[in-house]
Amino acid sequence: MSLASIYRPFKYAIYALLTANIYFFFAEEHAAAQHQFVNGVAIGEMIMAYAASIDTAAWVILLVMFELETAMLSDEQFTKPVVLSLHALRILCYSFIVYAFYGYVVNLDFALGATALPALSDLCTLVADQWSYAVDIDEYEILTAGNCATVSVAHSFYQFPGMTAVVDFAGLTEIIRLSWVDVINSGTWLLVVVILEADVRLQEQNRLEGLVFQLSNAAKFLLYSILLMAAIYWGVKGDFVDFWDAFLWLVAFVFIELNIFEWRHEEQEAQSSVPT
Repeated sequence: MSLASIYRPFKYAIYALLTANIYFFFAEEHAAAQHQFVNGVAIGEMIMAYAASIDTAAWVILLVMFELETAMLSDEQFTKPVVLSLHALRILCYSFIVYAFYGYVVNLDFALGATALPALSDLCTLVADQWSYAVDIDEYEILTAGNCATVSVAHSFYQFPGMTAVVDFAGLTEIIRLSWVDVINSGTWLLVVVILEADVRLQEQNRLEGLVFQLSNAAKFLLYSILLMAAIYWGVKGDFVDFWDAFLWLVAFVFIELNIFEWRHEEQEAQSSVPT
């Protein structure tokens, strides 16, 4: 079996796994929304409740756009209707991606807004009022007589704004750190895609050469390194879904980079074969 026969199925399997992650993020965020938005999620609160789901869905569609432009469509297939459709869908995706970035910022601000409850030293006193304990950034556990004494050994707690949910200092610190990683990761991906868009447009004009090519690669190396560190952080902290998603996205965009490399190589070969 040749490497080429394995490459494409493996690539599309990665894309399929990323698509499946939309469901996993939605399930996780939907469960958390039951605690964070007890009166239901309003339209204006959708991005705060489902930032990761919206972000992932938009990125999957954008990934397909890059795959079409850099590997699947030939020059002859780039008709005006196709180009206009791709651009319109791309603008829509970027709108949702920027919207999701804003959602991560809002979530960070929400975590930073937690206030101390100096009168509370025993979680068991909250059982009767159906309070929850924040186990993780998107995971809450209803306090019951059976778990109130074991979810935390601390004696000081913090309440999230507008919620009957508490967390101890160590838990709040981890949630804030994870929220920061979400913001940094989302912002870094935005920078990556800006550079990739520039790469694609320059390659279309056969101008992805020399210093421009070197600067592009250097910037992407730095940005991909930041994304890898974010993935490692999630892995160390035991957040498997975020780690797995981050890892898959890095692999997926390696494929896009390879598409651009192969496209560039083909253009260079075509130019070198033209008789002078």
